[in-house]
Amino acid sequence: MTEPRAVPEPRTVTKARTTLDRPGLAAFLRHRRESLQPEDVGLPRGQRRRTSGLRREEVAALCHMSADYYARLERERGPRPSEQMIASIAQGLHLSLDERDHLFRLAGQSPPPRGADSEHISPGLLRILDRLHDTPAEVVTELGETLRQTPLGTALTGDLTGFSGPARSLGYRWFTDPATRRRYAPDDHAFLSRVFVSGLRGAATLRGPGSRAAQYADLLLARSEEFRRVWDEHEIGVRPREMKHFVHPELGALELACQTLLDPDQPHFLLVYTAVPGSESHEKLQLLPAVGAGTPG
Repeated sequence: MTEPRAVPEPRTVTKARTTLDRPGLAAFLRHRRESLQPEDVGLPRGQRRRTSGLRREEVAALCHMSADYYARLERERGPRPSEQMIASIAQGLHLSLDERDHLFRLAGQSPPPRGADSEHISPGLLRILDRLHDTPAEVVTELGETLRQTPLGTALTGDLTGFSGPARSLGYRWFTDPATRRRYAPDDHAFLSRVFVSGLRGAATLRGPGSRAAQYADLLLARSEEFRRVWDEHEIGVRPREMKHFVHPELGALELACQTLLDPDQPHFLLVYTAVPGSESHEKLQLLPAVGAGTPG
């Protein structure tokens, strides 16, 4: 879990419209698609490109849906999109929070809440992440829930985006799934336990009773003796070290510096992992594209 930082309180949400505005939705989608260039979303421009913005099939791939489904939305056809579909489109088109909320209302849906539980990655973080083709990186929440990884990030730690429920949190898995610790040097395990407990305590205090952080703490207090022991120490402010010691299943030990970029509007963090040039870890990083991700950490 990442040390929590105070972020602006979410705005008051008024009741959204319940009617699908097909013309408005289609026009907004077309405008956003045509205003984006391939390099804005981490795609190669290629030769002989005549489209002024992104192609429909490119947007569909970014949104994890069929090109036919997306095309029907732009043509004012098809069924009313679900909240999950709208959220995926908002992320694929790199919308801001205001644009995301507008898209939801056009689709006749209530926008998701803002604040600590928001999982919509800001366009700024996405633009940076899309450019990190040769670097392990990920966007995580304050509870250590990985929202997106670069391909090399997946190669380093495994795909961390496929977990559900409390297991989405690295700190939760740390105390409930022994396999999680295999990706980290044994000498760091005790310190990392303190980091995760301290971070969760801070988040639970900041967000208050009933928050997801408080729920995770209650679950771990019931499930893990080690968590209870560290929790009883009442440590706060135990921050992660800059140097991380990973254990890759094929490459072995890796010593990587972790640089953190904080989203100013919501508790999301971009973590970028690099190695000292000329070091053994730097040489191993060059091999990451050729090895499999293996079991996620």
